[in-house]
Amino acid sequence: MDIEQFRSYCLSKPGTSEECPFGPDTLVFKVLGKMFALCSIDDFGDVNLKCDPEKAVILREEYDQIQPGYHMNKTHWNTVTLDGLPKALITSLIDHSYDLVVSGLGKKSRESLK
Repeated sequence: MDIEQFRSYCLSKPGTSEECPFGPDTLVFKVLGKMFALCSIDDFGDVNLKCDPEKAVILREEYDQIQPGYHMNKTHWNTVTLDGLPKALITSLIDHSYDLVVSGLGKKSRESLK
């Protein structure tokens, strides 16, 4: 998955916007203002995705490419090195991150995404 595929997939999610709040080198994807994914624009290869803490531990044990989130809360974020991972796994991790953030939104906000 290259950066354009990653970007397109993230932006296909309802209510998603993209920003660069950490500077021009870091692309951040948010659902209704809440961050669910980020990556380097210039050095694409790793992405940070939110993850359920129990699932994060299992994924980190199963895949060398999945590590605690770099510069993020290590309990709730993973850094995923895309090289060597199947596209289906990457998209499922993006979906999980997005769904996790959506589940934390208020009822009215969640309903606005349907």
